[in-house]
Amino acid sequence: MTESGPAAPVRIVKDQTKITNGTEVQEKMIAAARVFSDILRPTFGPRGLDKMLYKTDGSMAVTNDGARIVSELLVKHPAARMMVSMGKTQEEMSGDGVTATMLICGALLEEAARLLSRGLHPLTVVDGYRKSLAIASSVVNARSRNISDEDLSKIATTSMTGKSVDAAHFAPILSEAFRILRPNASEVSTENFGMHKTGQGSQRDSRLVQGLVLRRRVPSDNSPNNLKEVQVAVIRGDLKIRKMTRVAEIKITDADQLDSFIAAEQNRKEKIVRSISHSGARLVLCGGEVDRDVLHSLTNSGILVISELDSSEIEQAALATNAAVIDGVMDIDSEMLGNCGSVEWVRKPASDQVEDIITIDACPFAKLVTISVSGTSDIASEETIRCLHDAIRSISACETNPHVVVGAGSIHARIAHGVRSASLNEPGRERLAMDAFARAMECIPFALASNAGAEGLDIVLEIRTKSRDEVEREYGVTEQGEVKEIDDVLHPSSAILSSIEAALETAVGMLRIDQVVSARGD
Repeated sequence: MTESGPAAPVRIVKDQTKITNGTEVQEKMIAAARVFSDILRPTFGPRGLDKMLYKTDGSMAVTNDGARIVSELLVKHPAARMMVSMGKTQEEMSGDGVTATMLICGALLEEAARLLSRGLHPLTVVDGYRKSLAIASSVVNARSRNISDEDLSKIATTSMTGKSVDAAHFAPILSEAFRILRPNASEVSTENFGMHKTGQGSQRDSRLVQGLVLRRRVPSDNSPNNLKEVQVAVIRGDLKIRKMTRVAEIKITDADQLDSFIAAEQNRKEKIVRSISHSGARLVLCGGEVDRDVLHSLTNSGILVISELDSSEIEQAALATNAAVIDGVMDIDSEMLGNCGSVEWVRKPASDQVEDIITIDACPFAKLVTISVSGTSDIASEETIRCLHDAIRSISACETNPHVVVGAGSIHARIAHGVRSASLNEPGRERLAMDAFARAMECIPFALASNAGAEGLDIVLEIRTKSRDEVEREYGVTEQGEVKEIDDVLHPSSAILSSIEAALETAVGMLRIDQVVSARGD
């Protein structure tokens, strides 16, 4: 201090900047996360309800898929953004379990709020939560079992149950698709599946195509149709004489020179036709244009030509037919060709949007299959495709870690019991956090029971008793909201673990924040 008085305070931020400190930070974070999880809670489980999303561009969607709801919300609060990021991570890793992850994260923060109000330090809560996570991982591993072929359909059904899709119809389709793909693809993922909307019929008319469905205009009405047991050539470029890259003029002085010039051009076209015909291909899929003379000759030879496919369709065609993508049409040989059991095309009326439907089916070495999704409603078909992608990712998660656990709240109740039992041996304050973690795990059976119309607290107490007394058998919450033995609701073990880990890391990240600096002043 000088004789002139105290120095003026030093400001390093703008006047409108707002700084929040202490427990108020955690309270605001937890309140925002709780609101976010409460939005998704009514959509959880087989009796979950739908949300209508009305977007800023005027479009509308009806869904109860947690991942889509999270992606469509225009969130503003930083805590909510952290949960959105968590949901996207869970969706990318497992394809399912986003809503459960949100509920667990919200429950962990809600339990932490009670402990903080009682004077516990945030890092004490964090330490207790991390000890609980290690126990949860050991419980999941102990309750896991190896996956069997019959489990694929159960995993798909579990993923699709409660959504606007006929799980009983699509689960066998997905199970059959994986059975077809596994011998041919080293690792099956969503990249090995195509989706095709028929725009007609009902969901029950949907079927599996062991190959590819293309929406392209067949260039000639006389093209052969209903081909059986054909070899397929997949060509990246054009089926025509290449244009010269430089402008050139040819001076012709007599008719013989003109005839010779025309004959040379025709001879090059005939070489293209002979190269394809001698290879044995009866179906040609190319990414470029087709010369009219070449098309006419190939059609007369009984060869079906589909042109102007984009790069993704070329790659999909190669996967479906097990063909090599050919860059030069003159270099075709039989080893580059693929195979398919049948090819048929249906002519559609000419318009700007509708093309012919070409179905390449019964491919013996298919590395790509297509699910033909029927239904007259475009919105419903889009939601069906989204549900199918989630189910595919759930089954794909078992490709690297072939273990499953029983769901319906059973595994979460087991984790709660394991953590609660381990907390009895914890002498420090972390024991309170471990008990809080156990209660947070029970939010899953609570939500399942509440959404089914049952009393959530009664169901939690009952399943808690079953988890303690019944060691061998698995008890969960049924679709009617009752606690019974469960054996047909299965989740990949990796998906359950990633869900709990993501929820915990997000909750811990919020609890470790002790100050928020907002440049906007809100």
